[in-house]
Amino acid sequence: MGRFFKILLILFHIGLFISFGLQHVTKLTFSRNNILEGELLGEYVEYNQWEVKMIKDNPEYENIKILIDISENRLYLLDGNVLLKSYTVATGKPETPTPIGSWKVVNKNGMGGGFGTRWMGLNVPWGQFGIHGTNKPTSIGHNASAGCIRMRNKDVEDLYKYVKHGTPVAIIRGYMGPFGYGIRTIKPGDFGSDVMEVQKRMRALGYYDTDYLDGKYGPLMEMSLYAFQKDNGLPKSVFIDLKTYEALGIIFMD
Repeated sequence: MGRFFKILLILFHIGLFISFGLQHVTKLTFSRNNILEGELLGEYVEYNQWEVKMIKDNPEYENIKILIDISENRLYLLDGNVLLKSYTVATGKPETPTPIGSWKVVNKNGMGGGFGTRWMGLNVPWGQFGIHGTNKPTSIGHNASAGCIRMRNKDVEDLYKYVKHGTPVAIIRGYMGPFGYGIRTIKPGDFGSDVMEVQKRMRALGYYDTDYLDGKYGPLMEMSLYAFQKDNGLPKSVFIDLKTYEALGIIFMD
């Protein structure tokens, strides 16, 4: 297609007005001084038809989002609230769970080997996670990955066309939000979406003084927890249990 782009550049330089339409090929009006005729016009029209087809096949959506439901091993591509496509995926094994939460695509590239033909990285702060292809297509539909979202190569190549840097990605598992993997007693060294939720609550209450939430239970979070426990009549402990959740305003429904 390189020759066609050169033709477009020439057309711009000589002052022609170019208009692309989705339903018809633009009619061109040449001035009497125009020297581009015959083959040039034919190739321009051919390029215009190719461009129109590309726009039709890969429309520019305004509000692209991705929803991944781990409980279904399903990825949904949305334009606002309109479902565009859905794909069966593989998600994390119990010992290496896929990170629940609201993320964004922060990088895109072609990959190889076990990552298949495409990679779309997510801004999860406690590890490297992404949406990618696979050389193990039989794993699709199962909890089989190290935490990433695996897709068949043909599916990830299709999804890749729509996704941009910054595309929102929501990952859920049931109706428990960041506690989709269950309610646990959090201890130092733990990480995950439940830890990040506790950090959010503690920061909102003025105890966790940082702009960056990493979802990891480290020394700063431990010191913040002690201050919160003291002010709320809780015994000093490194553990975050049900009483701490309740004091933070995190209520679990039966």
